[in-house]
Amino acid sequence: MKVTLEHLTKKFAGRGRKAKEVVAVNDFTFEIPDGKLVGLLGPSGCGKSTTLFMICGLESPTEGKIFFGEEDVTEIPPENRGVGIVFQNYALYPHLTVRQNITFPLENLKGKDKLTKQEMNERALEAAKLVQIDELLDRKPSELSGGQQQRVAIARAMVKTPRVLLLDEPLSNLDARLRLQTREEIRRIQRETKITTVFVTHDQEEAMSISDLIVVMKEGVVQQIGKPQDVYDDPINLFVAKFLGTPQINMFDGRVEGGKLYIGSDAVLDVNGVSDREVEVGVRPEGFILREDGAFGCDLVRVEVMGRDISVVSANKASQNPTIRSIIDAENSVDEDGDKVVRFDLKPSKVLLFDRSTGARVRFE
Repeated sequence: MKVTLEHLTKKFAGRGRKAKEVVAVNDFTFEIPDGKLVGLLGPSGCGKSTTLFMICGLESPTEGKIFFGEEDVTEIPPENRGVGIVFQNYALYPHLTVRQNITFPLENLKGKDKLTKQEMNERALEAAKLVQIDELLDRKPSELSGGQQQRVAIARAMVKTPRVLLLDEPLSNLDARLRLQTREEIRRIQRETKITTVFVTHDQEEAMSISDLIVVMKEGVVQQIGKPQDVYDDPINLFVAKFLGTPQINMFDGRVEGGKLYIGSDAVLDVNGVSDREVEVGVRPEGFILREDGAFGCDLVRVEVMGRDISVVSANKASQNPTIRSIIDAENSVDEDGDKVVRFDLKPSKVLLFDRSTGARVRFE
């Protein structure tokens, strides 16, 4: 089911007589392709959950339209939109079994959609098998782990075969291991069912790992839309570049003179096509090449061995952060007891320039 958002805007009244209204979502236009998983990504308060609630009908837009396929659903109540939604806190009924929790949405079906008890149990078993909890149908939620409870919530959302599946930060209550396992399950389920899915998260690693497309938001405004790797490699502005990436991008004060990029006194890269100016320089952690005669010198702080990679932690007066983190291959060796200066060349594709006043991307050849 294709979902189209046209100039979607949501404003909330401010508190107090003189308080200004709050624009939670501002002129959001986007088409979610049929059968794709789209991640809404951004910090708290950016409008991603409000967008989700407007899609499912729990919030009404101040302006704009929402279409499922060619059908305008903007004024249709949530129960008639054909959506399944999974919340952060699972929202399971503690006095009901897993089976009863899953079949609960089916009990409200009426008319031609009404199901017999046997049909409901069959649908519940089918949904439980999809999320691999069919052996737990007779347990109560208190007898389940957090990951199992989340699977019950997903099965309950899927049992009505929704046209659109909406997930509002569904993994934030899980520990790291369960979070990884459950997000892989969500991706598997989405690919098997081909249900159009919207996944809200503030965790960029989650969004990038399972989404076909990501939408990066800030203060109610869409910053960039694209495939996760494309957005990571080619961010449109400083906010997107800083928000995506673990470890975070390294930021420096820099300048362009005569077609060369300077960080401090080091001429680190040719940047043809950029006029002389002060710039902010972003270098992804994987953008460093360790070389004895490298163009960029840093003061060595420590070396962290991570198995297949080495993280070289260093410092530079032009850095905007206390330390610089460079990820290099473990085949390289850094002598912590020797020279306290490490030198790097920089990979041009991993170096990003931004205007100091606006944060807009400055592209170079």
